[in-house]
Amino acid sequence: MSTATSTTVRFRRALTAVVLSTALLAGATACGSSSGSSSGSSREELSAASMGELAALAAAEPAAAEADELAAVTPAPSTSAERQKFAKTRFVANAGLAAGATYQWIVKPYREGKFKKGAKGRTFALIKAGLAGAFAYNRLKAAANNAKGDPLLSKAMGPLTAGIDSLKGLGSKLRKGEAGDADISNFDNVIKGVKEAGRNSGAEVVDKVPSASELAG
Repeated sequence: MSTATSTTVRFRRALTAVVLSTALLAGATACGSSSGSSSGSSREELSAASMGELAALAAAEPAAAEADELAAVTPAPSTSAERQKFAKTRFVANAGLAAGATYQWIVKPYREGKFKKGAKGRTFALIKAGLAGAFAYNRLKAAANNAKGDPLLSKAMGPLTAGIDSLKGLGSKLRKGEAGDADISNFDNVIKGVKEAGRNSGAEVVDKVPSASELAG
């Protein structure tokens, strides 16, 4: 790994630690505020589970970005067919992670009403959605870049560029509880568009939710 790549990876890992420590502090505050109530223990269990997901999410983007960087310094495939195959493989991996994170931590909890004021576990749901939103946006940008290595896939992804760019600030809106129906639909529609582009180009995208064990491996 080059010096520049190593420095970037260390920076992202440091950023992950800051994000995670902030999330854990929020969890400790939530748990502390529930002490003395009859439902305190159940809330602590929920917080522990939520913080496990937060740990996975906080580590997900640096891990995925590091994989991209390692791929970038790997000797390039020698033939056109090999380059296109490599591009499709990276596209499927990045798009799949974006799709999995979007459904698991944004679309699904939103449909279940977990982002509404007064909903149980809302604070953690919003923090996770914010992290997932930023993660999914970055993975979609990476997937769009991967698509440039295959002519058919590049053409199919072209019309989706603006839609992907429009997701840039939605992670922050989700974390603050400011995202509405249109924002969630936008995320969902972009993911569907990317999946369709992949399917029509021979690069089938399957949802892949980043987990702590996968990231550690």
